[in-house]
Amino acid sequence: MLNIPDSKHERIVIIGAGFAGITLANKLRNQDYQVVLIDKNNHHQFQPLYYQVAMAGLEPSSISFPLRKAFQSCENVLIRMATLLSIKQAENRIVTNAGEIYYDHLVLAIGATTNYFGNNELAQKSFSLKSISEALYLRNQILDDFEKSVMEEDYNNRQELIDIVIVGGGPTGVELAGSIAEMKKFILPKDYKELDVNEVDIYLVQAGDRMLPSMSESASRAALKYLKQLGVKTLLNQRVVNFDGNKVTMDNGDEIATKKVIWAAGITCNKLSGILDNQYGRSNRLIVDDHLKLIDSNNIYVLGDQAIVRDENNERGHPQVAQVAIQQARHLARFFKKGIGKPFKYKDLGSMATIGRNKAVVDLPSFKLKGFTAWVLWLIVHIRSLIGVKNKLFVLINWMWNYLTYDQSLRIIIKPFKRSSTEQK
Repeated sequence: MLNIPDSKHERIVIIGAGFAGITLANKLRNQDYQVVLIDKNNHHQFQPLYYQVAMAGLEPSSISFPLRKAFQSCENVLIRMATLLSIKQAENRIVTNAGEIYYDHLVLAIGATTNYFGNNELAQKSFSLKSISEALYLRNQILDDFEKSVMEEDYNNRQELIDIVIVGGGPTGVELAGSIAEMKKFILPKDYKELDVNEVDIYLVQAGDRMLPSMSESASRAALKYLKQLGVKTLLNQRVVNFDGNKVTMDNGDEIATKKVIWAAGITCNKLSGILDNQYGRSNRLIVDDHLKLIDSNNIYVLGDQAIVRDENNERGHPQVAQVAIQQARHLARFFKKGIGKPFKYKDLGSMATIGRNKAVVDLPSFKLKGFTAWVLWLIVHIRSLIGVKNKLFVLINWMWNYLTYDQSLRIIIKPFKRSSTEQK
């Protein structure tokens, strides 16, 4: 059981310790509420840098922070590691894999998952980057395939091992493609001298007519230019329709031999047991009012990727990015503290993406940047956004070392241990 002690204060149960969940819990520390923060992991994960873990640029611990450490000095916040199974709206209770819990207020901040648009084969055989576990799995596979490639004599078989296809031209796809291209340029010639790096092809497939479609036209053009400078093969107005584990098939019939497809083409939200059909919007996002309360509910709130705040100027909902989640969490914290407030209004602070060393694009409300200045700004924003002084310091040191040496020392294949049946227990 979850074993939550009784309290004289109202209980706020927060599901999810992403940007929204941990921000809300922080804002409610030492307030007159009992806050229960529930997540399937015991740590917060900094999602924008998953791709750097996958490319051996950062250790997982550098972009993670233990939840219990974050709230060590906070008496009113309780941490439980569990998975939400269903919601009993009429009873004000939730069911988890560790038991049930009563709530006075429920906050859903679960986030989104990868959207494969109904293609089950791609879902089963491609890689995604929605957790540190997936990032480590991808890192292991990339390094393992490079190890196999230096022993493979057949050219076609070797291409399957070393060529990589990334699907999706948003920030994740662009940043990942740039990072892999830099590995090809700076790391592979030193680590794999037997391998002809000119054989390594990196494909970035985008269904639309430009990269970074959520950013400005100038940012898209600059990103495309930087990718081409790094040797990435950019395929616009094309879609991946199939992947059998050895080759990718495009909608125009073209095929690419590869064992690795990284899917970064979209996100969706999982449906929750106990949520009514009329409470869902597009992509399974939950419809909330201007105070982030789930429609047709009395005490359920939704934050971040999972929420869709509809108004006359924003029928599709806000972007599913960290800044929206953080601002919504701050708004809801003020609402809980004061009981009333102005309707939620998202303030767009801008967007950014890095394509590699000294190459980035930044769209701010008042001006736009690209190149080295944008890259430095990207570094500063991401370091400041990390939780924990040690994490900020470690990431800064890693980035400085990588920049000065054109190298990183984290290229270690870590395979899960499994005890054989013949081993003594």
